[in-house]
Amino acid sequence: MDRAIVGTSASPGIVLGPVHLLRWEVPDVPHLIIPDEDVDREIARFQDAVARARERLQSVKDRAERHAGPEEAAIFEVQITILADAELHTRVESYIRQNLGAEKAFDLVLLEWRQQFAKSPSPLMRVRVGDLTDVHIRVLSVLLGLPDHDPVDVPKGANAILVTHDLTPSLTVQLDREAIAGIATDSGTRTSHVAILARSLGLPAVVGLRDATSRLRGDEYVVLDGSSGILVVNPSAAEIDTFRNRAVAEAQTEAELFKAAGQDAITTDGVRITVRANVDLPDEAEQASHSGAEGVGLMRTEFLVVGRATMPDEEEQYRAYRRVVEAFGGRPVVIRTFDVGGDKLPVGGFPSEPNPFLGWRAIRMCLDQPEIFKVQLRALLRAALHGDVRIMLPLIITVDEVRETRRLLAECAQELEARGCAFQHAVPLGIMVETPAAVIGADAYVDDVAFFSIGTNDLVQYTLAVDRGNANLAGRFTPLHPSVLRLIRRTVEVGAEHDLDVSVCGEMASQPLMAFALIGLGLRTLSVNPRSVPLVKRIVRGLSVSFAVEAAEAAMQARTAVEAERQLKYRLLAAFGDAAVLRDSVL
Repeated sequence: MDRAIVGTSASPGIVLGPVHLLRWEVPDVPHLIIPDEDVDREIARFQDAVARARERLQSVKDRAERHAGPEEAAIFEVQITILADAELHTRVESYIRQNLGAEKAFDLVLLEWRQQFAKSPSPLMRVRVGDLTDVHIRVLSVLLGLPDHDPVDVPKGANAILVTHDLTPSLTVQLDREAIAGIATDSGTRTSHVAILARSLGLPAVVGLRDATSRLRGDEYVVLDGSSGILVVNPSAAEIDTFRNRAVAEAQTEAELFKAAGQDAITTDGVRITVRANVDLPDEAEQASHSGAEGVGLMRTEFLVVGRATMPDEEEQYRAYRRVVEAFGGRPVVIRTFDVGGDKLPVGGFPSEPNPFLGWRAIRMCLDQPEIFKVQLRALLRAALHGDVRIMLPLIITVDEVRETRRLLAECAQELEARGCAFQHAVPLGIMVETPAAVIGADAYVDDVAFFSIGTNDLVQYTLAVDRGNANLAGRFTPLHPSVLRLIRRTVEVGAEHDLDVSVCGEMASQPLMAFALIGLGLRTLSVNPRSVPLVKRIVRGLSVSFAVEAAEAAMQARTAVEAERQLKYRLLAAFGDAAVLRDSVL
């Protein structure tokens, strides 16, 4: 086996540790026919496997509750309930009485249920598909005598490297940062959910490794280089020394950048750039507030839904939003309403669709489920009393969606007044610009919104028709494509013409080359992951706007993304004379 498995850098950092291999997938099941005299024994074996799986799930739930909280751990209560379902037992035992082995009988029933639930017109049924898959894997693993590799089994201090095909909600909720030092996945790209999650947790990560789970046995020692996007298996002593030296050097560079994080981001020709932070979890707020960020440009709220068995109530949401708002002490906090769908799925997948990125997601789901949406809107209006809150709507493609949200906000205000509950009456409402339709029709929104925020992750995906989570297409996901740059410029121009704030909150703004391009395209507010705030500020302080404009113009005139990158790299290197500034380059 080649000792270096190459993937895509998802979250920077270099860590060394033992592999924790997690093959979380339904195993192949032999078609075994049993004689009549073995039927009772097979039924007993099935019942014993279910009992053992329930015990295991209870243990997993208890441990997840201790480090993730009771709401997040509730996902496992649903699975425990499924295992106790009388119909499940009746159906499986019926197949066994037809002389099928317990493994195949259970496998057939779960396959039937998953197909039925996935095709159900009811979203409440479709959300159960992921739970059924988890139960399917657990019980078959017991029946087939396969090892159990739950992430919660990793002891604290193990500094293990979690290697898996992908991170599902039920696996994500089990992650323990005191046990897992890094993440490596077969699937995913730099902008997929697992990559964004890893950056939020501050865990080095490599995604898009394609076949790491099949190439590894689980007993290896590896170096995970999240900065370069490689996994080195069983490195030599010399290689370990080299990586450790690099890790020390990167840590020193990061420490130096952090010292200057409090300085204003002002270009050499005197233009001030506002640098804010993207926040995924309330736990990050305190750290992000000390990163040098001038507020929050994107607070993702999916953490309240992903991996959950039930929707969060108003009080829970209010507390979460208030915590972030208060951490930033009056600085702007832009909170995005639920962007559920695509690769950010709640428990079980929501919904199960052949093309989830083009399906029932984000604002579409929220407007179609007004009672769920209004819970969030009421919590946001209440949290706005504690600071400068701004509400942002995802995946807007028509002004009707904005106006319908305004109508719901008015209803929420009336409901809060009727309850005698204090709230902020006037909260700025803005939209994410993340489709070509939103860019081309940007002038249609100017009378109904207070700001635009460009979501580069999805804008690139929808413009180039490239699934951002598909590892096979990672090389084609090119945010510096001239067409993408021109769409960004168009959005900036519409905002300037109508005196609207325009910012970028996509992950690409965190990368030096893209930040350079964005400033040249006219952006004056960037929102990046907290760890990148000092680096982006360094970029800003080392260049002039006029120089960035020249570079952006050259990139837009390029014929390909590769040529656009070349134009930007050449100029950025000329400005800094230091190739290290490109360590997080885009392509």
